[in-house]
Amino acid sequence: MSETIVVKCGGNAAVNAEAVCADLARLSAPGRHLVLAHGGSADIEQLASRLGVESRRLVAPDGISTRHTDSAMLEVVQLALAGSTKPRLLRHLQRHGVQAVGLTGMDGSLLRARRKSALRAVVDGRATIVRDNHTGRITDVNTDLLEDLLHSGWLPVVSPPAMAEDGRPVNTDADRAAAAVAGALRADALVLLTGAPGVLADADDPASALDVCAVPPEGPPAYRGGGMGLKLIAAREALRQGCERVVIADGRAERPVGAALDGAGTRVTIAQSAGAAGVRRELAG
Repeated sequence: MSETIVVKCGGNAAVNAEAVCADLARLSAPGRHLVLAHGGSADIEQLASRLGVESRRLVAPDGISTRHTDSAMLEVVQLALAGSTKPRLLRHLQRHGVQAVGLTGMDGSLLRARRKSALRAVVDGRATIVRDNHTGRITDVNTDLLEDLLHSGWLPVVSPPAMAEDGRPVNTDADRAAAAVAGALRADALVLLTGAPGVLADADDPASALDVCAVPPEGPPAYRGGGMGLKLIAAREALRQGCERVVIADGRAERPVGAALDGAGTRVTIAQSAGAAGVRRELAG
Protein backbone atom coordinates (compact mmCIF):
# COMPACT_ATOMS: atom_id res chain seq x y z
CA MET A 1 0.00 0.00 0.00
CA SER A 2 1.17 3.54 -0.71
CA GLU A 3 1.54 6.26 1.89
CA THR A 4 0.89 9.96 1.28
CA ILE A 5 2.43 12.67 3.43
CA VAL A 6 1.84 16.39 2.94
CA VAL A 7 4.32 18.75 4.60
CA LYS A 8 3.77 22.48 4.95
CA CYS A 9 6.98 24.45 5.33
CA GLY A 10 6.15 27.66 7.17
CA GLY A 11 6.97 31.09 5.92
CA ASN A 12 8.53 31.84 9.30
CA ALA A 13 12.19 32.74 8.76
CA ALA A 14 13.13 30.52 11.72
CA VAL A 15 12.04 27.36 9.86
CA ASN A 16 15.08 25.56 8.44
CA ALA A 17 13.93 25.03 4.85
CA GLU A 18 17.12 23.23 3.83
CA ALA A 19 16.76 20.76 6.71
CA VAL A 20 13.12 20.18 5.71
CA CYS A 21 14.16 19.38 2.15
CA ALA A 22 17.02 17.13 3.28
CA ASP A 23 14.59 15.26 5.52
CA LEU A 24 12.13 14.82 2.66
CA ALA A 25 14.96 13.33 0.62
CA ARG A 26 15.69 10.84 3.44
CA LEU A 27 12.00 9.94 3.66
CA SER A 28 11.61 9.37 -0.08
CA ALA A 29 10.95 5.71 -0.77
CA PRO A 30 9.02 3.56 -3.24
CA GLY A 31 5.34 3.66 -2.35
CA ARG A 32 5.64 6.84 -0.29
CA HIS A 33 4.20 9.96 -1.92
CA LEU A 34 5.40 13.33 -0.63
CA VAL A 35 3.96 16.80 -1.26
CA LEU A 36 5.58 20.00 0.01
CA ALA A 37 3.29 23.02 0.44
CA HIS A 38 4.71 26.37 1.43
CA GLY A 39 4.04 29.93 2.34
CA GLY A 40 6.65 32.65 2.44
CA SER A 41 5.88 35.34 4.99
CA ALA A 42 9.50 36.42 5.38
CA ASP A 43 10.03 36.72 1.61
CA ILE A 44 6.72 38.55 1.19
CA GLU A 45 7.56 41.07 3.90
CA GLN A 46 11.05 41.64 2.53
CA LEU A 47 9.84 42.18 -1.05
CA ALA A 48 6.97 44.43 0.07
CA SER A 49 9.46 46.61 1.91
CA ARG A 50 11.76 46.81 -1.12
CA LEU A 51 8.85 47.75 -3.41
CA GLY A 52 7.32 50.23 -0.95
CA VAL A 53 4.07 48.25 -0.60
CA GLU A 54 2.43 48.64 2.79
CA SER A 55 2.05 45.37 4.67
CA ARG A 56 -1.02 45.21 6.89
CA ARG A 57 -2.83 42.58 8.94
CA LEU A 58 -6.56 42.18 9.35
CA VAL A 59 -7.93 40.93 12.68
CA ALA A 60 -11.31 39.21 12.42
CA PRO A 61 -13.89 39.56 15.21
CA ASP A 62 -12.87 36.11 16.48
CA GLY A 63 -9.28 37.33 16.90
CA ILE A 64 -7.76 35.43 13.93
CA SER A 65 -5.21 37.55 12.06
CA THR A 66 -4.72 37.36 8.28
CA ARG A 67 -2.75 39.26 5.66
CA HIS A 68 -4.55 42.19 4.03
CA THR A 69 -4.20 41.40 0.32
CA ASP A 70 -5.07 44.41 -1.81
CA SER A 71 -4.10 44.42 -5.49
CA ALA A 72 -0.54 45.62 -4.81
CA MET A 73 0.03 43.04 -2.08
CA LEU A 74 -1.40 40.27 -4.28
CA GLU A 75 1.28 41.07 -6.84
CA VAL A 76 3.94 40.97 -4.11
CA VAL A 77 2.64 37.59 -2.88
CA GLN A 78 2.83 36.10 -6.38
CA LEU A 79 6.32 37.47 -7.03
CA ALA A 80 7.69 36.40 -3.65
CA LEU A 81 6.27 32.87 -3.59
CA ALA A 82 6.85 31.94 -7.24
CA GLY A 83 10.05 33.93 -7.73
CA SER A 84 11.90 33.51 -4.45
CA THR A 85 10.52 30.96 -1.95
CA LYS A 86 9.64 28.21 -4.40
CA PRO A 87 12.90 28.30 -6.45
CA ARG A 88 14.88 28.15 -3.22
CA LEU A 89 12.98 25.06 -2.05
CA LEU A 90 13.39 23.43 -5.47
CA ARG A 91 17.15 24.06 -5.34
CA HIS A 92 17.38 22.46 -1.89
CA LEU A 93 15.40 19.40 -2.99
CA GLN A 94 17.33 18.94 -6.21
CA ARG A 95 20.61 19.28 -4.33
CA HIS A 96 19.52 16.26 -2.29
CA GLY A 97 18.56 14.27 -5.35
CA VAL A 98 14.80 14.78 -5.17
CA GLN A 99 12.89 15.08 -8.44
CA ALA A 100 10.68 18.08 -7.62
CA VAL A 101 8.33 20.30 -9.62
CA GLY A 102 7.01 23.71 -8.53
CA LEU A 103 3.34 24.63 -8.88
CA THR A 104 1.17 27.52 -7.78
CA GLY A 105 -2.55 27.04 -7.41
CA MET A 106 -2.96 28.66 -10.83
CA ASP A 107 -0.96 25.97 -12.63
CA GLY A 108 -3.30 23.38 -14.11
CA SER A 109 -6.09 24.88 -11.98
CA LEU A 110 -4.48 23.07 -9.08
CA LEU A 111 -6.30 25.11 -6.43
CA ARG A 112 -9.70 26.60 -7.16
CA ALA A 113 -11.22 29.11 -4.76
CA ARG A 114 -14.32 31.17 -4.17
CA ARG A 115 -13.44 34.85 -4.04
CA LYS A 116 -14.46 36.59 -0.82
CA SER A 117 -16.56 39.65 -1.61
CA ALA A 118 -15.82 41.27 1.74
CA LEU A 119 -14.18 40.60 5.07
CA ARG A 120 -15.16 41.64 8.57
CA ALA A 121 -12.31 43.10 10.57
CA VAL A 122 -11.80 45.01 13.80
CA VAL A 123 -9.90 48.27 13.26
CA ASP A 124 -9.19 50.56 16.24
CA GLY A 125 -11.78 48.66 18.23
CA ARG A 126 -14.54 49.09 15.65
CA ALA A 127 -16.08 46.47 13.34
CA THR A 128 -15.28 47.29 9.70
CA ILE A 129 -16.10 45.76 6.31
CA VAL A 130 -13.05 45.42 4.06
CA ARG A 131 -13.80 45.10 0.34
CA ASP A 132 -10.44 45.58 -1.40
CA ASN A 133 -9.16 42.20 -0.26
CA HIS A 134 -8.15 39.72 -2.98
CA THR A 135 -8.51 36.50 -1.02
CA GLY A 136 -10.52 33.34 -1.46
CA ARG A 137 -11.48 30.05 0.16
CA ILE A 138 -10.35 26.88 -1.59
CA THR A 139 -13.23 24.85 -2.99
CA ASP A 140 -11.47 22.28 -5.17
CA VAL A 141 -8.07 20.61 -5.64
CA ASN A 142 -6.97 19.08 -8.93
CA THR A 143 -6.08 15.70 -7.48
CA ASP A 144 -5.68 14.16 -10.95
CA LEU A 145 -2.73 16.46 -11.61
CA LEU A 146 -1.14 15.75 -8.23
CA GLU A 147 -1.65 12.00 -8.47
CA ASP A 148 -0.20 11.89 -11.99
CA LEU A 149 2.92 13.67 -10.73
CA LEU A 150 3.20 11.53 -7.60
CA HIS A 151 2.83 8.25 -9.46
CA SER A 152 5.47 9.43 -11.95
CA GLY A 153 7.97 9.94 -9.14
CA TRP A 154 7.73 13.72 -8.76
CA LEU A 155 7.52 15.65 -5.50
CA PRO A 156 5.09 18.58 -6.07
CA VAL A 157 6.02 21.86 -4.36
CA VAL A 158 2.75 23.77 -4.02
CA SER A 159 1.82 27.32 -2.97
CA PRO A 160 -0.84 30.02 -3.35
CA PRO A 161 -2.31 31.86 -5.13
CA ALA A 162 -5.43 29.93 -6.11
CA MET A 163 -7.65 30.48 -9.13
CA ALA A 164 -11.01 32.17 -8.51
CA GLU A 165 -14.22 31.63 -10.51
CA ASP A 166 -13.30 34.49 -12.85
CA GLY A 167 -9.95 32.88 -13.69
CA ARG A 168 -7.96 35.48 -11.77
CA PRO A 169 -5.65 34.81 -8.81
CA VAL A 170 -6.67 35.15 -5.17
CA ASN A 171 -4.45 34.77 -2.14
CA THR A 172 -5.19 31.90 0.23
CA ASP A 173 -3.69 30.99 3.58
CA ALA A 174 -0.85 28.53 2.94
CA ASP A 175 -1.75 26.33 5.93
CA ARG A 176 -5.31 25.98 4.66
CA ALA A 177 -4.02 25.31 1.15
CA ALA A 178 -1.88 22.50 2.55
CA ALA A 179 -4.90 21.20 4.45
CA ALA A 180 -7.02 21.22 1.29
CA VAL A 181 -4.35 19.23 -0.55
CA ALA A 182 -3.99 16.75 2.32
CA GLY A 183 -7.74 16.30 2.54
CA ALA A 184 -8.23 15.90 -1.20
CA LEU A 185 -5.47 13.26 -1.38
CA ARG A 186 -6.78 11.50 1.76
CA ALA A 187 -3.25 11.82 3.09
CA ASP A 188 -1.96 9.59 5.84
CA ALA A 189 -0.42 12.63 7.52
CA LEU A 190 -0.23 16.41 7.28
CA VAL A 191 2.77 17.98 9.01
CA LEU A 192 2.53 21.72 9.61
CA LEU A 193 6.02 23.00 10.43
CA THR A 194 6.45 26.25 12.32
CA GLY A 195 8.94 28.18 14.43
CA ALA A 196 7.79 26.65 17.72
CA PRO A 197 7.90 23.16 19.31
CA GLY A 198 4.17 22.77 18.67
CA VAL A 199 0.99 24.32 20.03
CA LEU A 200 1.96 26.19 23.19
CA ALA A 201 -0.31 26.40 26.23
CA ASP A 202 1.57 29.61 27.02
CA ALA A 203 2.65 31.47 23.87
CA ASP A 204 5.65 32.88 25.76
CA ASP A 205 6.87 29.53 27.11
CA PRO A 206 8.39 27.07 24.59
CA ALA A 207 8.37 24.40 27.31
CA SER A 208 4.55 24.45 27.39
CA ALA A 209 4.15 22.57 24.07
CA LEU A 210 1.16 20.26 24.10
CA ASP A 211 1.28 16.64 23.00
CA VAL A 212 -2.36 16.70 21.91
CA CYS A 213 -4.67 19.61 21.12
CA ALA A 214 -8.38 19.00 20.57
CA VAL A 215 -9.96 21.79 18.55
CA PRO A 216 -13.69 22.51 18.79
CA PRO A 217 -15.83 21.17 15.93
CA GLU A 218 -16.87 24.74 15.11
CA GLY A 219 -15.58 28.23 15.83
CA PRO A 220 -12.14 29.58 16.71
CA PRO A 221 -9.67 27.38 18.63
CA ALA A 222 -8.65 28.29 22.15
CA TYR A 223 -4.93 28.59 21.36
CA ARG A 224 -4.22 31.41 18.88
CA GLY A 225 -0.92 32.85 20.07
CA GLY A 226 2.01 32.93 17.67
CA GLY A 227 -0.21 32.54 14.63
CA MET A 228 -1.54 29.14 15.78
CA GLY A 229 -5.19 30.08 15.20
CA LEU A 230 -5.15 29.52 11.44
CA LYS A 231 -2.95 26.43 11.75
CA LEU A 232 -5.47 24.80 14.07
CA ILE A 233 -8.34 25.75 11.76
CA ALA A 234 -6.38 24.26 8.85
CA ALA A 235 -5.74 21.10 10.86
CA ARG A 236 -9.46 20.74 11.56
CA GLU A 237 -10.28 21.19 7.87
CA ALA A 238 -7.73 18.55 6.83
CA LEU A 239 -9.11 16.02 9.32
CA ARG A 240 -12.68 16.67 8.24
CA GLN A 241 -11.77 16.24 4.59
CA GLY A 242 -10.19 12.84 5.09
CA CYS A 243 -6.58 13.31 6.24
CA GLU A 244 -5.74 10.66 8.83
CA ARG A 245 -3.38 12.60 11.11
CA VAL A 246 -2.25 16.20 11.57
CA VAL A 247 0.82 17.27 13.53
CA ILE A 248 2.03 20.80 14.21
CA ALA A 249 5.77 20.57 14.82
CA ASP A 250 9.07 22.42 15.06
CA GLY A 251 10.52 23.36 11.67
CA ARG A 252 13.83 24.27 13.32
CA ALA A 253 14.67 20.68 14.27
CA GLU A 254 17.50 18.79 12.58
CA ARG A 255 15.07 16.26 11.07
CA PRO A 256 11.79 18.16 11.35
CA VAL A 257 9.52 15.93 9.27
CA GLY A 258 10.79 12.62 10.56
CA ALA A 259 10.63 13.86 14.15
CA ALA A 260 7.02 14.97 13.69
CA LEU A 261 6.04 11.63 12.17
CA ASP A 262 7.77 9.86 15.08
CA GLY A 263 5.75 11.75 17.71
CA ALA A 264 7.35 15.17 18.21
CA GLY A 265 5.16 18.26 18.18
CA THR A 266 1.43 18.50 18.82
CA ARG A 267 -1.07 16.08 17.34
CA VAL A 268 -4.35 17.82 16.52
CA THR A 269 -7.72 16.13 16.96
CA ILE A 270 -11.32 17.32 16.72
CA ALA A 271 -13.24 17.34 20.00
CA GLN A 272 -16.46 15.32 20.04
CA SER A 273 -18.32 18.42 21.16
CA ALA A 274 -17.55 22.09 21.69
CA GLY A 275 -17.61 21.55 25.45
CA ALA A 276 -15.05 18.76 25.17
CA ALA A 277 -12.48 20.85 23.32
CA GLY A 278 -9.23 21.17 25.17
CA VAL A 279 -5.70 19.89 25.43
CA ARG A 280 -3.89 16.96 26.92
CA ARG A 281 -0.31 16.32 27.90
CA GLU A 282 0.67 12.69 27.51
CA LEU A 283 2.34 11.07 30.51
CA ALA A 284 5.70 9.46 29.92
CA GLY A 285 5.52 5.65 29.91
